[in-house]
Amino acid sequence: MNNTLRIDIVCAVPQALASFMQTSIVGRGQEKGLVEVVLHNLHDYATDKFKHIDDTPYGGGAGMILQAEPIFACIDKLQSERSYDDVIFLTPDGVRLTQNVCAELSLTQNLILLAGHYKGIDQRVRDVLVTREVSIGDYVLTGGELPAAVLTDAIVRLLPGVVGDAESVLDDSFMHGLLDSPHYTKPAEFRGLKVPEVLTSGNHAAIRSWREDMARTKTMERRPDMLSDTHEE
Repeated sequence: MNNTLRIDIVCAVPQALASFMQTSIVGRGQEKGLVEVVLHNLHDYATDKFKHIDDTPYGGGAGMILQAEPIFACIDKLQSERSYDDVIFLTPDGVRLTQNVCAELSLTQNLILLAGHYKGIDQRVRDVLVTREVSIGDYVLTGGELPAAVLTDAIVRLLPGVVGDAESVLDDSFMHGLLDSPHYTKPAEFRGLKVPEVLTSGNHAAIRSWREDMARTKTMERRPDMLSDTHEE
């Protein structure tokens, strides 16, 4: 059985993603054969000679809308070649992206990420093709390419073997319902600022307790809603 996660990204500006997908954690995951990221240019599926993929909205209004035809053509082709666990549309009005969502998606086999552009996409794409809609935050970007990169990175770093220090991933913010604790490295004193003594004590139980306390304190100060969510669960 092939354990490589495949992520197909369908977008209007693939060149905005090409370099990112070959570097850092995502690039390392591909080099190790743990993930394959394939970019698809919607302009290649345009139906007119000028390669247009957008048009004005019915009913009037500002902005341009991505047409259904090129999106259906691209995704139909992909789905004829393999079965996909999800077709994810990156949109500000989607469900908020969380670490739990990333962990769930890291267990899948094949994903399609659809990046919108301009004002939006034809609703028929969302009604028929899209199985999940995800938002990376309450703000609007020019296109969905950056959110697709964010989601890809967040998923790939959770794949076993991608990050050399697996324990580092397990201690990330949100992994245990808390923000991460403060971190320090050498030198032990810099411009009169000292590393907390407990971290240089060699007492691993005390260090673990300190980090848990600091994580809980930071979460209470900055994201008390996370503690409420944990309590409710």
